[in-house]
Amino acid sequence: MSTFPEKLFDFAFIPLGLDNLDQLRKLAEEENWSYQYHADEHPHPVLFYYLQYTYKRLAEERKITLSEDGQFSCFNTGLVTNNQEPLFASFEVNRQPGLQPWFFKGWFRKGQWELTKFSELPELAEYFNDPSCLVLDHRKEIRPNVEHFIEDSPRDRLPEHYRDMNDYALQTVIKGAIDNAKERVRRNYKTAIPQYHRGSVQLLLPLCLDSPERADLALVVERHPTFYRASTCLTLDMAYCNARQLARPDRDWLKP
Repeated sequence: MSTFPEKLFDFAFIPLGLDNLDQLRKLAEEENWSYQYHADEHPHPVLFYYLQYTYKRLAEERKITLSEDGQFSCFNTGLVTNNQEPLFASFEVNRQPGLQPWFFKGWFRKGQWELTKFSELPELAEYFNDPSCLVLDHRKEIRPNVEHFIEDSPRDRLPEHYRDMNDYALQTVIKGAIDNAKERVRRNYKTAIPQYHRGSVQLLLPLCLDSPERADLALVVERHPTFYRASTCLTLDMAYCNARQLARPDRDWLKP
């Protein structure tokens, strides 16, 4: 069985500029692939990173399919058209020496002629075996690494008026927001949104610092046998981008 590079751009020459990303965006089910709170150099940044994360997982699972003559390859993007037809990325052997082994051909629907060269089409990426990891057990303790939240880098993710707050006051605010988030999950288990990171599923909870009607950050919670550890917090754009790898979030607090 073939081994594939870990990174998409080491696997293939694939110009993911506006034209190619727009083509995939238009083929796929309608979805907002833009950041809402921060600028990014890439067009449709959520889609740009989604493709890289998806490829990485597919490479780990060896779910990239080769044609019988070895001249073509493809992978399942995990996206579908408005008519629910799966979409695939297709490649041919790169004949330019010293470059990536594959060259991008295009995005194709499952039924298109271009994919007939593959006797079997590759499957979707899978991220978990135990569905219970997708739900937060509110009976377990959440142990926050609060000191990490107030370090320089995570502090930059806070709303501006919290960045100059002294450490003790900021810890008090964050601990209160974590307690509120846990109570919110007790009332509605769908509040916890899964993301995939470093080989395991984590959960994202809303941190509402100013108002219960709007999350300011996403709390990252990782599961341990008898408790959860809250390891860091993400901006909402970062959280949505991570969560989109598993599925399109359909929640009231984390929206594109």
